Amino acid sequence: MMYNPQLDTFICVVEAGSFSKAAEELYISAPAVIKQINSLENSLDLQLFERTHRGLIITEAGKSLYQDAKYLIQYSKESLIRAQEAMNHNEEIIRVGISPMTPPEVFVELWPKIQKIYPEMKFKLITFENTPENAREILANMGKNIDVIAGIFDETMLELRGCDGTEISREPFCVAVSIHHRLAKKEKITLDDLAGENLMLMRRGWSYYGDMLRDDMMKNHPEINIVDFNLYNVEAFNRCENNNEVLLAFKSWESVHPLIRIIPVEWDYTMPFGILHSKKPSIKVKRLINAINKVK
Repeated sequence: MMYNPQLDTFICVVEAGSFSKAAEELYISAPAVIKQINSLENSLDLQLFERTHRGLIITEAGKSLYQDAKYLIQYSKESLIRAQEAMNHNEEIIRVGISPMTPPEVFVELWPKIQKIYPEMKFKLITFENTPENAREILANMGKNIDVIAGIFDETMLELRGCDGTEISREPFCVAVSIHHRLAKKEKITLDDLAGENLMLMRRGWSYYGDMLRDDMMKNHPEINIVDFNLYNVEAFNRCENNNEVLLAFKSWESVHPLIRIIPVEWDYTMPFGILHSKKPSIKVKRLINAINKVK
């Protein structure tokens, strides 16, 4: 254990709202929970909760620790996994990061072909959550916890995130709409169909191709209302569905939200799709890139 296990109890108390409810969830006594929290506060020299006759109130210090505690615990667990893998000296395991926006389906077709070239190569899927912090941390440190991620990219995005990419295909921009949207039953959408709609685009500077499309819409199709958002994640799809807006998306994201349909558009905008990796890839990732270039 590389972290104080009392942090687990602390998180449980915060989320349960009381010592007694946390005790029920942890299958220990309430006095045992209180003892762990008191010990944690003493060791950190911090007051994490105010005990009042109305119940527990988390302090500002407690709120700050809660924000970081889950990350600390997860990072510690991942550190142990990395150490165990290093001990095994298995240099042919490719760690593939997966999330709703970076699904692993592309490897389903490629894996058998890749393993014909490198039969010793194995793959391990590692899930992560799409957050701004994770985007910066993971992509800027490819090869540390995750070796590759399958997804869309272009030079602007790669430069912004400090990583590199190997193209497998070109994916057309589509749009995502709620299954209740007036356009949801269409097999293909025209620009005229989008007149009067709110088109959700990632903020300017995220992608060269996204900015190109944005400039075209602003200049030649002012009847389409452009609205900005900051990150592709499940919340962006929730906003699209809840607000009945139109979200710029890709066909590979069909499984992200059950109430969203992704539909092609009659335009010529595409974006590279492939694997993202370190600018200085390891030998095993270089082998993977070589195999992809042969079989794609």
